[in-house]
Amino acid sequence: MNRKNFLQLGMAGAGLAVAPSVKNYIPSPAPAGFSLKILATNWGFKGSMDQYLALVKKENYDGIEIWWPNNEKDQQELFSLLDKYQLEAGFLAAGNESDFNTHLQSFKKNTEAAAMNKTRKPLYVNCHSGRDYFSFEQNRQLIAHTIDLTQKTGIKICHETHRSRMLYSAPAARQFFEKEKALRITLDISHWFTVSESLLRDQQSTVEMAIGRADHIHARIGHSEGPQVNDPRAPEWAEAVKAHLEIWDKIVEVKKKNNDSLTILTEFGPPDYMPVLPYTRQPVADQWTVNVYMKDLLRKRYS
Repeated sequence: MNRKNFLQLGMAGAGLAVAPSVKNYIPSPAPAGFSLKILATNWGFKGSMDQYLALVKKENYDGIEIWWPNNEKDQQELFSLLDKYQLEAGFLAAGNESDFNTHLQSFKKNTEAAAMNKTRKPLYVNCHSGRDYFSFEQNRQLIAHTIDLTQKTGIKICHETHRSRMLYSAPAARQFFEKEKALRITLDISHWFTVSESLLRDQQSTVEMAIGRADHIHARIGHSEGPQVNDPRAPEWAEAVKAHLEIWDKIVEVKKKNNDSLTILTEFGPPDYMPVLPYTRQPVADQWTVNVYMKDLLRKRYS
């Protein structure tokens, strides 16, 4: 059996791994103030911005998440195409410097530009914040800045639970949760699963704290040994899929209870997040197809 036929055969029954979880979830009624928007990533997309947004629209996404473009020409192109395809956007912002003071100034500049630009109000700003090697008090300065910026703009500004950043693990994040009552997050639980080498069954109190802080979700399926499974439709990943869905279900219910909005990004990535075959580096699954599958699963489950 050649590789193509093998993959086609596997995909024919792959939905069976997820179906029981979908059927067992009974959503509560959605209040008038609750809304769900599912967004596409441009991570790994090789075409033009126009081609990307045309495909996003074709697949019935609500919008995109993209790094805030610092170049004014790129900003205008992006804004024009968002209008053309009637799509919304959440912006990514970060500091990347290893020196804290330089990092802080860069972080402030980028988050303010994304949140306070006069042309396009974002759905949210998602921050890659701090470093895991910055001190607790240093990283707190980044949080203080975003709390102040949210108060000024009304924009949701979230700190992503991302490896190498300040919220890289459940125990590290818990320290901030306990001290910073206004801290809001983008929950990408796949990173915490990987760091802990577990599905966090033994840290449920911290997971519950994260659920209450989450305004945005990065919907990638990770596992105890890595941040991305090769294909969430494959039956061998049923337990990992179930663990993610259980957490996302709770976030949706919190948002409904609070009459609040929720955004979700389907964020399966390209190589080297996507596993590849040796020597040829051929991806073992199609990134775009997997993300669209996740979008359809979540839309059906939560809408």
